[in-house]
Amino acid sequence: MDVREQSARGAAVWPWISTVARLGLAAVFLTAGGLKVTDLAASARAVNAYRLTSYDTAKVIGAVQPFLEIALGLLVLVGLAVRLSAAVAAAVLVIFMAGIVWAWARGLRIDCGCFSEGGELAGGRTAQYGWDLLRDAGFLILAGILLVKPRTRWSLDGFLLGARR
Repeated sequence: MDVREQSARGAAVWPWISTVARLGLAAVFLTAGGLKVTDLAASARAVNAYRLTSYDTAKVIGAVQPFLEIALGLLVLVGLAVRLSAAVAAAVLVIFMAGIVWAWARGLRIDCGCFSEGGELAGGRTAQYGWDLLRDAGFLILAGILLVKPRTRWSLDGFLLGARR
């Protein structure tokens, strides 16, 4: 296989890889936001457990965060402004990961609240910070794929920009 054939093959495969990354990242943000939006008080408690802000600020963040995650998930799902949406998703994931590192470094025993109510861990339960960071790093890789290769199948970007498919 010569260089031109390899290049053509890669050009044909990347939109599919990016589509899988886009749909996976959308599922992550829609699930996380959807699980939190039904109990904003629990979301506020999860944010407050990190002890980074006052409780009043944590309440505001906890109330806004689920809606931000859902909006971001919807943008990524439909493929609108894919590169920009992926950049925002990557920034949000880095903030989440920094919060987990902060909690771990301070010796806090909390559930990150990513896909649950979060907050202080009861009894002898231990935090799973290493796994949380690995999981979020995987999500960050999905966002990175979309930053580098934002052309995906079945996206509004492709429809609106008339991209060749």
